[in-house]
Amino acid sequence: MATYPIDIDPEQIVRWLLAEQGATPSLFRFDARRVSEVCDIPPRAEYHLGDVEREDLSEVDTIATLEVRPAHSSDWSLTVSVEDEAGPRANGKEGDASSLEQQMDLASFYHHFIRPGRGIATATAETSNEAGEGHLKELLDAILVDRHPAKETAGRHV
Repeated sequence: MATYPIDIDPEQIVRWLLAEQGATPSLFRFDARRVSEVCDIPPRAEYHLGDVEREDLSEVDTIATLEVRPAHSSDWSLTVSVEDEAGPRANGKEGDASSLEQQMDLASFYHHFIRPGRGIATATAETSNEAGEGHLKELLDAILVDRHPAKETAGRHV
């Protein structure tokens, strides 16, 4: 397996995938999930918090991941990850439930995590062989120029 960083804006990737899913729902398999981690706030001068205030607050980090694979092969995968620090919040019972992994669909991933100011988004890809590298290159070229082969193919059959 070879892993590559993708130099295309993650928002552009996910928008393209949404449009392609609308034209051909079975072209890709999507696995989108989020994990929130609640942890104690470390003592830092910039927080201006005493021990009592830090005990009443927790820091929340959320990592959302979208993994995309072709529906009928497994020679490549594309991953978009967003790391978001929500910052401090008051401790409460809801903190325990938020540390679980939650599945979501592609549209929810886009709506909740792909937007300006939401966090740090990155994209990477993995290929298992030369054919996968070729398929991945075709996909990334289509995303880069916003070309939708599924729509073009569908239009010819009408």
